[in-house]
Amino acid sequence: MVEKPEDLYIPPDALEVILETFEGPLDLLLYLIKRHKLDILQLPILSITEQYVAYVELMKDLQLELAGEYLVMAALLAQIKSRMLLPVHEELEEEEDPRAELVRRLQEYEQFKLAAENLDVIPRVGRDIFTAHALLDESAEPDVLFPDIDLKELILALGDVMARAKTFEHHHISAETLSTRERMSQILQYLSEHAGPCAFNKLFKVDEGRSGVVVTFIAMLELIKEQLITCLQVAPDSEIYLSLQLQQ
Repeated sequence: MVEKPEDLYIPPDALEVILETFEGPLDLLLYLIKRHKLDILQLPILSITEQYVAYVELMKDLQLELAGEYLVMAALLAQIKSRMLLPVHEELEEEEDPRAELVRRLQEYEQFKLAAENLDVIPRVGRDIFTAHALLDESAEPDVLFPDIDLKELILALGDVMARAKTFEHHHISAETLSTRERMSQILQYLSEHAGPCAFNKLFKVDEGRSGVVVTFIAMLELIKEQLITCLQVAPDSEIYLSLQLQQ
């Protein structure tokens, strides 16, 4: 809208919002250049000056309070226009184009404006994203989430037991046959007699040597596989505990 409707009364103060369309004289110039599809590098000073001055005069007619920078830009355009009308002397043929500085400022402003628009698209907390807030009931107890234990952690825990079992190897005189099934029964009995979880290394008999440790470990894996016992940790990399699997 560049003209007021004849059949509509609008208070003059209400038209002050037109200034919010442009953020400054460079923004207005850039708008006029894009609107008329002008080449910013070959800026036609006569055409762009006429359009700019016409816009400034329009704001005066609408009784809007003009910022001083708009008038300064109008004076700069008039200066550039007058310099381009002056004849060029042969010894001053290499003089810089009067439009060069204005073109440079317009290019910089366009880059910053594009960067600001790209940043504005990014979701912003408080505008596009809102943080949820909820009041926690004081009587509510948080659920304890125990970390998952994989075979790698069991093997690492077994390494400590194996190291302790090495100190008893010299006591063995002859090999002893050890039954995995029998050891499974012993583990189940031990866990049923002790209330609560039992530390992983408490279920090993290091005086049986490495073979006894291996049989106990295999028995544990079989019991875990058959879902008769479960292993847990209270925190990552903490001590591992075993307990009887609760029946559903």
